[in-house]
Amino acid sequence: MPILLAVVSAALLGVSDYTGGRVSRTANPMAVTLMANIVGLVGVAALLPALGDPLPGASDLAWGAGAGICGVIGVVCLYWALANGAMTVVAPATSIVAAGLPVAVGITLGERPGATALVGMAVGLTAVALIAGALGIAHAPIAPRVLAVAIVAGLGFGLLFVMYGRTSDESGMWPLASGRVAVIPILFGLCVATGALATLRGRNLRLAALIGALGLVANVAYIVAVRQGLLSIVAIVVALYPASTVLLATVLDGERMTRSQFAGLCLAAAALVLVTIGS
Repeated sequence: MPILLAVVSAALLGVSDYTGGRVSRTANPMAVTLMANIVGLVGVAALLPALGDPLPGASDLAWGAGAGICGVIGVVCLYWALANGAMTVVAPATSIVAAGLPVAVGITLGERPGATALVGMAVGLTAVALIAGALGIAHAPIAPRVLAVAIVAGLGFGLLFVMYGRTSDESGMWPLASGRVAVIPILFGLCVATGALATLRGRNLRLAALIGALGLVANVAYIVAVRQGLLSIVAIVVALYPASTVLLATVLDGERMTRSQFAGLCLAAAALVLVTIGS
């Protein structure tokens, strides 16, 4: 079950990132992220009474707030990079960092995946590198500043994975709520100060709301998965999210996929099989 939930989370994150990258070509990424978080907060507020989880301690709420802040940094940076570079290169580049950080933390904290799962993790990291063009040849060059922003985005996502993984089972989905409560005022202030909200109208507004709904479901799936499984394994699977972004950019936008990137997608499927067996 943890692997299946991680796959669902990865798929939804990939679709959300593709949509966010497209919207951010005509709308300010901060405004898109603000609307997505507002929709996410409304969604989790509706979910909490149904789950019936009591308000957790300050530690769980703090981890959730930290995850929310790191996630927003990651999302804003990623949307900007996606809007200014090839999606088939930018999106996967973030996941190299996003995958490596939680794996390192999980191993440091004493997680010991089985041999098959370890092989799957290695294959998964290789797949991410191939899709990103770090191995082989990417079809489009990436400007140094775009790459730097993509790396920052990866750090944000990696920290989000780790922080949500540190919340207790008893906290339910409250960390999702505290994360959004922490970032919405900050984003709103920045958007007002920069006039970013003016870019969010009509279709852009609707798509930003869709991004929020996709992100909420993806985060719920990730939290449940990481509480049932190992951080080092679940994070590797979720970090394969660029696969759906790359596929959508290839099919809908006509971006080319190199042979090495296609090989990376095939390895990603193999990695899923290995970590599932190893788990």
